[in-house]
Amino acid sequence: MVDCNQKYPVANVDRLGFLKNFITNPNIQVGNFTYYDDPDGIDEFETKNVLYHFDFVGDKLIIGKFCQIATGVKFIMNGANHGLQGFTTYPFKIFGEPFDNLPLLSDKKGDTVIGNDVWIGYDVTIMPGVIVGDGAIIASKSVVTKNVEPYATVGGNPAQQIRHRFSKEIIELLLELKWWDWDIETIAKYGTIILGNSLQKLRQLKYIHTTI
Repeated sequence: MVDCNQKYPVANVDRLGFLKNFITNPNIQVGNFTYYDDPDGIDEFETKNVLYHFDFVGDKLIIGKFCQIATGVKFIMNGANHGLQGFTTYPFKIFGEPFDNLPLLSDKKGDTVIGNDVWIGYDVTIMPGVIVGDGAIIASKSVVTKNVEPYATVGGNPAQQIRHRFSKEIIELLLELKWWDWDIETIAKYGTIILGNSLQKLRQLKYIHTTI
């Protein structure tokens, strides 16, 4: 049985791993079964893919369950932001004397949060403080500068919404079901419905899920 605590869940494949098992920074949280794929390996994800993530800033990167993260995805954190309030953006204070007493201005955007079942394509860059909703798809090479709605497809630089993946009714059903919170046996049991596109069967799941 698949185990979300395995580093490498696919036999003889060491380029794809369940990401949470490679994370040591307490300010990075990754949900079960979210994977990252990179032919150069996954061990350096925290330093190669999460950039400008300084402890003194204190912001978090939170990634949900069952996300699919392609090679080269970058998360730019708040440590990259310089203060915009003054006449200069230069961070004098970090260099010590004689600038010790000067303020260190910042433009903190908050935590970066990726929902569940999100597919992030090749070489995407996600900027500080962005919130990506459940079920969203981000096209390759996109630069995401603003929040992404649940089950939206976005692309471009800066990324723009292309469309919603499903009707409003289907999106509401999926967000109510939250299948990613089920145990893996239940997901396997109803997996054909989740992988399908039958609205009727999805509606039936709505009446079942209270017992799941």
